[in-house]
Amino acid sequence: MNPEKTLPPLILHPFADANGPEKLVESSRASLMLQGLLPPGERSSEELDRALIEGRYCEIRMLFYVGKDLLRWIEQCLEHIERHEEMHNPGIKYQSFAAYLVNHTPAAVQTKLRKWGVADYKAIFTRALGLNAILAGIPRRELLSEHFIRNYYHYADQMFSCRQNEAQFEDISEMAFEFEIYASGEYSRILEREWAES
Repeated sequence: MNPEKTLPPLILHPFADANGPEKLVESSRASLMLQGLLPPGERSSEELDRALIEGRYCEIRMLFYVGKDLLRWIEQCLEHIERHEEMHNPGIKYQSFAAYLVNHTPAAVQTKLRKWGVADYKAIFTRALGLNAILAGIPRRELLSEHFIRNYYHYADQMFSCRQNEAQFEDISEMAFEFEIYASGEYSRILEREWAES
């Protein structure tokens, strides 16, 4: 690989939310029940709606933390460009790498995401960056309206678009950048092996 065209690795960190996966499954089931696509069983519509809201709030938290990692990666990519004079271009901005990540994800990264069970990575990246465009931290659940929590993905998509449209930026899709994606634990193990071998 050409070192100039090799971007820093994208490292995704876990975050502590022990009940997260369970809440997401419950939320999905509740949504299907509320739409009449699954039988509601013995649960009232109020109970189903509460499960839906709890799951959506959990999604907001998860996406916020993913977005933090994506922002860190974009900053590292901009620093990478700054270090290589031949690639220096004032048109290459935050938006350039955000668009590249969402719309031109390298094939190897797509393959790894699918292995992790992430099918709609474009929506995840878009919404994670969208939420991070306006949130400096995770608001407590009671500070967000139920309407927003229920429909956050529409707002997150729009927030991503707003930030992308804030500036004219260079399309870097033809520059054929490559990068790897790792879970933080996986990346730590790679570093440990490299240190042991050096």
